[in-house]
Order: sequence, then structure tokens, then C-alpha cells
Amino acid sequence: MKKLFSIMLGRYFALAFLLFFSGKSFAENDNYTRAADTFKAIEKLYGVEDVPLFRETYPFDNHLKVSYLSNQEQAEQQKLYSYLWPFSGSLSAVTALLEVKPKSDFRKVLTKTVRPGLEMYLDTQRTPTAYASYINTAPVSDRFYDDNIWIGLDFTDLYLLTGKKEYLSQANMVWRFIESGTDDKLGYGIYWCEQKKNGKNTCSNAPGSVYASKLFLATGDSSYLQAGIRLYEWTKENLQDPADGLYFDNKSLNGEIGRAKFAYNSGQMMQSAALLYRITGEKKYLQEAQRLAAACYNRFFSHDSQSGRKYKVLNRGDVWFTAIMFRGFVELYGIDHNSLYIDAFRENLDFAWTEMREKDCLFNDDWSGKTKNDSKWLLTQFAMVEMYARLAAIDKENNR
Repeated sequence: MKKLFSIMLGRYFALAFLLFFSGKSFAENDNYTRAADTFKAIEKLYGVEDVPLFRETYPFDNHLKVSYLSNQEQAEQQKLYSYLWPFSGSLSAVTALLEVKPKSDFRKVLTKTVRPGLEMYLDTQRTPTAYASYINTAPVSDRFYDDNIWIGLDFTDLYLLTGKKEYLSQANMVWRFIESGTDDKLGYGIYWCEQKKNGKNTCSNAPGSVYASKLFLATGDSSYLQAGIRLYEWTKENLQDPADGLYFDNKSLNGEIGRAKFAYNSGQMMQSAALLYRITGEKKYLQEAQRLAAACYNRFFSHDSQSGRKYKVLNRGDVWFTAIMFRGFVELYGIDHNSLYIDAFRENLDFAWTEMREKDCLFNDDWSGKTKNDSKWLLTQFAMVEMYARLAAIDKENNR
């Protein structure tokens, strides 16, 4: 195990060393520029004067009632700022941008805007400490395990990229909260919401497995790897549809399955399988990741005969779900270098830049380009930043 850890950690820190200290300059990249320009547009249109927070929508709707909270009373309350989930997209976006250019001005965005804003959601009154769904100066709000996992993942990635222990400390803090959301009901698994423990969702367990595996890469602590494998196996056993290999949304404590299938759930299991293959070398994980990639491509893309485009078009839906699915394809591409799926994303994102983007530089959510949104959600925009940045990282790696 120690030998395995030293090999994996060496690879990650060798990359970080090269990025920071080689002095090698990388040519400007269209996808990086697209990502950076979109982030700047978000700051301008969603930013709030005097506080490092964002509005939930543009144009701002002070009567907005969100649909993604488990607490209906909280969902109906008017909110001046975005909830944690959309705000957390800023951390993912900046992390992806820094992967391409670690010395860019986005270091300052991270330290001056994103992290101070994130701390405004930190709840230190309840234990374990974790991020609440709304800012800590407002009345107490629910805490979601999946919201915290996305944040913990980003801090782990920042640590793997920079080696700064402050990021690992944040990732470990979040992990303690995630562990508190597990028990033996249904045999194991992470709940969705701390205050509504009535079922366990793929959206907390699949990325929970990715998170644990990355923490193993960051620390060499085998308990993280064991947790990553256990979460992966639990999710596969309880929530995978054997017919197509894709994943259902949730399982209630009475055993009932919520049968909706969302792109990010299967995408995270794809990424988990790819990571476990990287760590263990066991081919069953690679085979499963490749199976999931094909299944996601068949389910979440379609041929758009009206446009005459020869590539498969992403289905309309939550753009952030698509961005999280993309993480799985990127992880797998780093192993098998099958460009089919990356090329499909590239075609869709090229089209999006000219046909889904408005004059204000914000994006609609219809990949066919046929419909427009009167109101544009913050998280959709951060998801676009992340996807362009991840393409830029691939381009940079391919051009070495």
C-alpha cells in the first residue's frame, strides 16, 4: 500500500511541480479564454457590491422560490443571495481554471472572493462543522451532504494541485461531516440531507466515493481508499439499473427506489470506477467505467436531425449535471485516451459558444440552440466555465 501511494502521489506532485516551477509557458487556448471570459461575465452580472457573494439568477428575481431544497418553508423564503449549491460552482470553476494556469489571476479570485464567500455559509454552531445551505447570518438552514461533498472534492483537488496544507485541512473538515451522515440502515451509505434522513441518494454516495479516493491520493491513508471502495460497491449494489448500467436517483429507507436517472449520478460512478482503476489496477473498474461511458453517451446525447449536425447533441437538462458527468469522461480519457466522448463534448461546447451564448455573455441551457431562458441560473454559468476549463486542460496536456 505504501509503495502504491508513493507512486500515485509522485505522479500528482510531479505535475504540480512542473506547472509551478518549470517556467514553461503555455500558449493561450481558446477554451481557457472562453472559461475565463465567462467567469468575468458572472462576476459582473451576478456579483454583489461589498460582499463576496452572488445572486441566484440574472436578471435578479427577489421573489425566486427554489425547487431543490428538502425544506419547503426554507425554499419559499425570499433570498437576497444564492444558496450554497450554486455558489459552490464558483469554487469548482476557479479550481478548474487554476488547473490550466496555476499562476493566473484566478488565484486572487479564489482568495479574495470565492473562499471568503464560502466561509459565509460555514456553520460552526452545529457539529461536525460543515457548510449550510444558506449564509450563516440568516436563520439556521439545512445542511446537505452532497453540497459539502462537491466543496470537499474541490479542496482536495486544490491540495493535489498546489500541495498547500490549508486545502487539505478544509477537505478533511468536510469529510468528518460526510462520515457523520453514514449509518448501517440499508447496509451503509450517505444520506442526502442532515435534517431529512429518509433515504440515501446516488448524488451523495457516488461523489462520496470519488472524494474518498482522492483523499487517499492526497494522504496515503488506506481508510480513505476502503471508504471509496465501500461507497462505490454500496451504490452499485443498491442503485444501479442492471438493464443499462445507469444509476437511479435514490433509495428510501423503506427500500423504494426513486427511478429517475440523472447525468451526474452515472457520471460520478464512472469517475469513481476510473479512479479506483488508477489506484488499484483492477481491470473490473476500468471495464465498468467504459461500460458507463457508453451508456451515458447513449442516454444523455441524441442525434439532432433538424440541425444537420453530424455529432451527437447533449440533451437539454441541468447543465451542471452535464458538467459533473463530464468529469467522469475526462477521468476515463486520461486512462484509455478514447477521444470519442471528449470530441462530442468539444463539438457541443464549440456550438454553445456561438449559439447558446447571449450578448451579455451568459448561456442558455438548450444544447440545440432552439430555445432561450428569460432567467439564467448562476450554477449553469459556472458549469460552462468548468467545462471549457476542463477542455483547456486536455488541450494543454495533449500539446506537451
